Amino acid sequence: MAVFNTVKILKHRNVVRANIALDAELVYRVKKLANVRTARKAIHIALDHYVRSRNYETILALKGTGGVAEGYYPKSSS
Repeated sequence: MAVFNTVKILKHRNVVRANIALDAELVYRVKKLANVRTARKAIHIALDHYVRSRNYETILALKGTGGVAEGYYPKSSS
């Protein structure tokens, strides 16, 4: 499962220790969604997801590569 692969990478990186107050409900929801038991794993997964979702470099690199047909409009009826 990808969740555990992502967490294992943490052991090979520099680790930042922080003592922070978090919304317990948000941590609980991430733990349930990611199917992990610890808050540490849940927070790592949430941070990783946030960073990946904001990284548009790979999407922008596709511009002009012909991935979408010329004149394509997703809301048209055809």
